[in-house]
Amino acid sequence: MRSSRAALAAALAVVACACLAPTASAQDATKAGLQRQLDALVAADGGPPGAIVTLRRGSRMTTLSAGVADVEARRKPRATDHMRIASVAKAFSGAVALRLVARGKLELSNTIGELLPNLPSAWSAVTLRRLLNHTSGLPDYTESDGFRMQFQNDPQGYVSPAKILSWVENDPLEFRPGSRYAYSNTDNIVVGLMAERVSGRSYGRLLRDIVFRPLGLTRTSFPSSPRLPRPFIHGYLVEPGSPPEDVSTLLSPSGAWASGAIVSTPRDLGTFIRGYLGGRLFPASLQRQQLRFVAGGESSPPGPGRNSAGLAVFRYRTRCGTVYGHTGNFPGYVQFAAATRDGRRAVTSSLNIPAPSGDLLARLRAMQQTAVCLLLRSR
Repeated sequence: MRSSRAALAAALAVVACACLAPTASAQDATKAGLQRQLDALVAADGGPPGAIVTLRRGSRMTTLSAGVADVEARRKPRATDHMRIASVAKAFSGAVALRLVARGKLELSNTIGELLPNLPSAWSAVTLRRLLNHTSGLPDYTESDGFRMQFQNDPQGYVSPAKILSWVENDPLEFRPGSRYAYSNTDNIVVGLMAERVSGRSYGRLLRDIVFRPLGLTRTSFPSSPRLPRPFIHGYLVEPGSPPEDVSTLLSPSGAWASGAIVSTPRDLGTFIRGYLGGRLFPASLQRQQLRFVAGGESSPPGPGRNSAGLAVFRYRTRCGTVYGHTGNFPGYVQFAAATRDGRRAVTSSLNIPAPSGDLLARLRAMQQTAVCLLLRSR
């Protein structure tokens, strides 16, 4: 087994990795075909110990899984197991922000300078809209020296949002705001702070009050410590020829905060994405603004088909149709959650490794596309 320091170095490398790879063709859109792809992912060199997919059509849920949630207990992944949802949490911060917009507390045109004047003056003209669709130009804190030093020296220590932003506050903007797309984890940290500023409530309380409770997400939480509720899907780093390294509790989620700290289950994640797209959190007039897309805006890691970025949501155009959602990447976990525009159908996929690259990522995206095809074609 590798040392914890080696595991940490590998974990940090995947946090900021976009891991681009071409999308492979989807296999036949049947449960048997999807199961074969899940089995092949688990059997591949460097593949995950386990994988799980859920398909929701109205009140009906289909669950397919392969491998194990825990290499020691040899237990299969279940739809009620807890897990880190990684950057799918950005859709939750989008839900908070857009619900506050619907209530008249926020506006998409509000700027950082208006609401958070203590942040760098170079950021002052960046709007909430540009934070939500990653056209802000803010430097990504996960690529900073401060981020690397924090998790090399004190990986399980609490990190405040202010400290996160201090790692990049002296860096210049990456580009003129609004001029192009670039995925930045810093964007959603600022979104969370904006929400706190206009509401007078903590971000964790906002999540509970206006997202978790209204949608009935009873197994979803926003922790600041590395512990995970039991039972949980263990997250691993896997290298060919070496046993899996359990990194489930290696890093404090506080270092991801509004960008990626949420813990949920496959079942709850499917419920959330259905409500997010299905109009349960904000009106259709606001959803129309949310679903204005930036071409070429890929989620991290890229999801199935052609990706485009909206406001805290991505459009995935596949050969079988279009779904909307988010992907995520955290040490030990790679996530995907998407729904049809009306929220009636939803799909999630969870692997207990970080986002892969190369052929393994192509296999993952092909599996996700098959899942989307099965979701859309089945009655």
